[in-house]
Amino acid sequence: MVQTKLSMFIREDTSGYGKKNIYVTHEYIKDHLIIAKQFQTNIAKSAVQGNTAVILPTGLGKTIIAFLVIAEILPRKILFLAPTKPLVMQHFESCKKFLKIDKDKILMLSGSIPAKKRAKLFGRAAIVVSTPQTIKNDLENKLYNLKGFGLVIFDEMHKAVEKYAYVEIARRFDGLILGLTASPGSKKKKITQIFENLKIKNVESRVRDDYDVKDHVKEVQISWIKVPLDDGLRKIQKPLHDLFLEKFAKLNKLGILTYKKPDYISKKDILGARMSIKKRFGKTRYAFATYNNQAVLLQAYHCLELIETQGAEPFLKYIDKFERKKKLSKSERMFLRHESLKQGIELAKKDVQVSHPKLDVLKKIVEKQFEEDSDPLILIFTQYRNTIDSIKETLRSVPQARIHRFVGQASQGTTRGMNQKEQKEIIDKFRAREINVLIATSVAEEGIDIPNVTRVIFYEPIPSEIRAIQRKGRTGRSHIGKVTILITEETRDEAYFYAEIKKERKMQNIVRKMKL
Repeated sequence: MVQTKLSMFIREDTSGYGKKNIYVTHEYIKDHLIIAKQFQTNIAKSAVQGNTAVILPTGLGKTIIAFLVIAEILPRKILFLAPTKPLVMQHFESCKKFLKIDKDKILMLSGSIPAKKRAKLFGRAAIVVSTPQTIKNDLENKLYNLKGFGLVIFDEMHKAVEKYAYVEIARRFDGLILGLTASPGSKKKKITQIFENLKIKNVESRVRDDYDVKDHVKEVQISWIKVPLDDGLRKIQKPLHDLFLEKFAKLNKLGILTYKKPDYISKKDILGARMSIKKRFGKTRYAFATYNNQAVLLQAYHCLELIETQGAEPFLKYIDKFERKKKLSKSERMFLRHESLKQGIELAKKDVQVSHPKLDVLKKIVEKQFEEDSDPLILIFTQYRNTIDSIKETLRSVPQARIHRFVGQASQGTTRGMNQKEQKEIIDKFRAREINVLIATSVAEEGIDIPNVTRVIFYEPIPSEIRAIQRKGRTGRSHIGKVTILITEETRDEAYFYAEIKKERKMQNIVRKMKL
C-alpha cells in the first residue's frame, strides 16, 4: 500500500465576502491553486494504490485528480498522454501552472522534434506530455524506454482499443497506470477490453446525481429543435435514394445486409458488409463486383446524409472531390456515371443557392443568445468542414458575432487545416472573448478547457454517445450551460439522435454498476 501525502488547509478567500476555501497542500503542488474537493482527493488516494480507471462526468476535474496522483508519484518520472495536440498543449501548460517542479523538467514531446533530440529530452525530463503515437513509434524504434517511470496517464482512455497506440504503450509499461474518461462507451464487452488493454484493476466512477459530486455539478439544459427539409432538397434526395435502394437490393439479393430494412441501415452496417462479402465469396469473380456495389452504396449513403443534414453545397463539394481526382477506382467511376447521381447533381446545381433550413434556425438561436446575454461564448459543432463556410456566411449578419473556425491539422481538398500554434491561438482568443462564436469540427470535442461556454450547438446529431457526451461537456462547467441540437425531420438526423440517446442511457447504467 502507498502511504499518501495529500492533505488540506483552510485559508481565507480573497473575495472579501467572508468565505473560506479549503486548498490541497502538497510538496509538489503550488499553494492556493487547487481547491480541495473530497471526492477528488478520495479518488486520488484510491488511484495511487493500483491501476485505476477514473470515469467522471465532464467538468468534474479528472485532470485535477491526475495532478493529485502525479504529486504522489513524484519525484519518479511521469508520462502524461492525450490523443490530440491541443489537449497535449493544454496538459503541458497545466503541469507548469499547478505543479511545484522546475518548468525545464516538464517536456512536451512531438514528432516534429528530431529523433536524437527527443531521446535526450526524454531522458532528462521529469514529466513528459505527448500524443501516444510519437511515444509508441519511439519505443518500437528503441529510441528510449519507460524504465524509471512511475506513472503513465492515459487521458480519454476509451480510445485504448484494437491497434490504438495506448494499447502498445501500456503493454510495455510495468508501473502505475491512470486512465481518465467521461464516456467509456455503451458496450460492456468493449469497456472490459479497454480495462484489459490498460491493465486496469480498480474503477472509480461517478454519475451526476451521486451524493459526493452532485453539489459540484452545474446544470446543463438540453433542448432539440426539429427542422423540416424543404422541397428543393427533397427533390435532390429522391434520385440519390433511388441509387441507394438499387445498390442495397443487389447486395440483399446476394445475402448481404439481409438483417435490416434499407431505412434502418447505418454507415457502420455498410462498412461491415465488406467482411460479409469476404466470408461469402472469398476471392471469386462475384466478390469484386459485390465489393464495387458495396462501395457505391456507401457513397450513396454519404450523399444522402449530406443532402438531408447539410444541404446542396456540401454535397456538390463532395462530388467535386471525386471529379478533381486524377485516377478513379472502378467503384468511383460506377458511382459518378450512374444516372441517378447525375440527376441529383443537376438538381443540386439548380438549387445550390437554396441553403439548408437549419441555417436560418441556427441564426435565430445565436441572435437570441446575444439578446439574453451581451457577452456569451457560443460553440457550434458540425460534422463536416464544408459546412463551416455556410455557417460563417449565415452568421455574418449577426452584428455581435466575432466568428472563427476551429479544425484539425490535416488539409482536406482546398480547405487548409490548422497547425498546433494556430489552434492554441484560436482557443486563447475564444477564452479571452476576442472570438465569441467558434465553429468547430470533432477536434474540439475532447478535453479542450474553455470553462465558460454559454451555449453548445450541435448542427446535427451524432450517433456516438462518447462524442456526444464530449460535446455537451464543453458547457455547464462554471455556470448553468445550454445545449441545443438541430434535427432535420424524417432524415438520418432523427435516427442518429435516438440512437445516441439509447447508447448514452445504456452507458450510464453500466457506469452506475462499476463502483467496485
